[in-house]
Amino acid sequence: MSKEPMNSFAGKWALITGASSGLGLDFADLLAAQKVNLVLAARRRESMEKLAADLRRKFGVDVLVEAIDLAAPGAASHLKSSLDARSVTIDILLNNAGYGLHGALLDTPIERTTDMIQLNITTLTELTYLFGRDMAARRSGHILLVASLMAFQAVPSYAAYAATKAYVLALGEALHDELRSHGVVVTTLCPGHTATGFDAAAGAATTALLRLLTMKPRPVAASGVRALMEGKAMVIAGLANKMAAFSNRLTPRSMQRATLKRIVDG
Repeated sequence: MSKEPMNSFAGKWALITGASSGLGLDFADLLAAQKVNLVLAARRRESMEKLAADLRRKFGVDVLVEAIDLAAPGAASHLKSSLDARSVTIDILLNNAGYGLHGALLDTPIERTTDMIQLNITTLTELTYLFGRDMAARRSGHILLVASLMAFQAVPSYAAYAATKAYVLALGEALHDELRSHGVVVTTLCPGHTATGFDAAAGAATTALLRLLTMKPRPVAASGVRALMEGKAMVIAGLANKMAAFSNRLTPRSMQRATLKRIVDG
């Protein structure tokens, strides 16, 4: 715990999307431990209600549950309106919801791809706009966008997913500069392969090489929260992942694609 961020968010409200599984669980636990009140938003109400009860008991914080399909058009506005009606002011937005699809683009039903784009890009952008606008008006706020190590290069068999995360990274870095003068911190977290169930949801097998590179979710989430509190524009979780991203500056893009193809598909 000594390596986790020092307490400066206590008493504020944080909205965590994708809060029913994966990194969302660790984001929730880390913030609740700092006495941050939470809004948990995802589709699975039952798992969020259990998490909420655990966090209330362990840390004595307020936790609200918003069961919502964030991939549905208009979901961001609906969520914002629901919280406004409850007079909940969001000080910290963790845009964590998202998923990937593994396989050739032409072999994947286009409806699944557009659903992923809706969640990974459109809803994320709408939430950032809606809550970021309020934060800018108050001249105070923090926004964490979860991208991916795949944001740094094209990835065959994850073509559309990697492209959505490249968007998130570019958006986050630009907004870091745009909103800084308004008192709002925007940080983008780029995890590498993390033990969150991502592969099962994406329909992918985990290669032996990928297993060697896998990080546990707790240090990934902690690095994101720490970077947000420190006001950084971007953080890559893990030394090996930092080295991989840096190596992209030194290698041809064709080599990057070939390397990633070997790592994710064997």
